[in-house]
Amino acid sequence: MIGYVKGIVTHLFADYCFVDVQGIGYRLFIPHSTRQKLVTGQPATLFTYLNVREDALTLHGFYTQAEYELFLHLISVSGIGPKVAAGVLSAITPPNFQAAISANNAAILTKLPGIGKKTAERIILELKDKMGIGAEFNAGSPGQQTTDPALQGDILQETVQALAALGYSQAETIPVIKKVYEREVSTQAELSLEHLLRLTLKEFGRR
Repeated sequence: MIGYVKGIVTHLFADYCFVDVQGIGYRLFIPHSTRQKLVTGQPATLFTYLNVREDALTLHGFYTQAEYELFLHLISVSGIGPKVAAGVLSAITPPNFQAAISANNAAILTKLPGIGKKTAERIILELKDKMGIGAEFNAGSPGQQTTDPALQGDILQETVQALAALGYSQAETIPVIKKVYEREVSTQAELSLEHLLRLTLKEFGRR
């Protein structure tokens, strides 16, 4: 399998490009998000996926690892092929897609090209465990007070996604969110996304 292609972008089209690698031109099908980052005549490194069919071999390219991984997740879902997966990547960023999955928001998914209601529900069912971050929270800690686990998971995951949109990584936000959450639960405070997000940002401000 070709892991990546590194060369000069010689041509850009609506949904594919040519990359020259030592005199060999590779045709790579690309989502709009990747196309926006490419410049004709400039070097580029694209992560690739080789789609093998009986009648054709097609090479798909992605500017970031996150795009590549989301593409692999999508084509693992029954009924979704590379063309639909590329269309999804052209319409939504990986963080926003993951946020929709974590929140069970099928309404957002049905707005994506090629995704109907049943497909959206299937995506959530098949990808939530693979893409969600609930495992970090659901294990909890000894003696931690709990209410509705599903509600807790949604609030925690949505807070992580909201902070990711502000530029914070999961590695730095998860420990702080857990700290704030456990403190608030211990005081029986009413928790909401806005409340947890505000307190977490305040905690970051103290550092």
